[in-house]
Amino acid sequence: MDRAFLTDDPDAAQVILVRHGQQDFPEPGTKDFSKWVDPPLSKIGLKQAEAVGRYLASFPIAAVYASHLSRALVTGENIAEHHGLTVTVDDRLHEVEIFQRLPEGHTNPTDAFGSEVLAKAQDEFVATRLWSAYPGSESGAEFRLRVKTVIEEIIARHPRQVVAIACHGGVINAYIAEILGVAEDMFYRPGHASVHRVAFKDDRRVVWTLNEVAHLDPDIVTW
Repeated sequence: MDRAFLTDDPDAAQVILVRHGQQDFPEPGTKDFSKWVDPPLSKIGLKQAEAVGRYLASFPIAAVYASHLSRALVTGENIAEHHGLTVTVDDRLHEVEIFQRLPEGHTNPTDAFGSEVLAKAQDEFVATRLWSAYPGSESGAEFRLRVKTVIEEIIARHPRQVVAIACHGGVINAYIAEILGVAEDMFYRPGHASVHRVAFKDDRRVVWTLNEVAHLDPDIVTW
């Protein structure tokens, strides 16, 4: 059992995937799509980031990586400060690019595709949980390849070490789904500032925990 699940193995290491804290989305109806792509942390999100930083302070973390998007970067900084580390930013850790390919001349999905098409896309995503439901989106296969490539590169740099990656719910799903062989792109919903741990050794990857949120006070647990 220890060999199968990398328990009690001194050579096994961990990658700790942390979803960012709650973001402060713009007002409904905001047409500047960039404000939806990279919103800052909300007041609750800042508290969540501080809480996950304190929680992981006792882990022997050797390196902290993060997406360049502000909500993930600030979350990563809260983790790194407890270990005297600087966050290494890797742009490839950013969230799935829904509406990556808008028709020429358009910067807003509603204007590009129409509200009826987008409503149907949302219904299709609910039914399938596949990113291909959205027109112009980065495909699930493209997204998984991007995520797997960058996380495996990080793992290769840190044999026998614990490394934390502050990223996004879609990124966490992509990597975990790849390990477990799950077909859905988004098969579960990580909470804000939740912790998900994967053990690794050589070519073996073992999911140890998903959606740890006990470090958050009940009144700041959000999704």
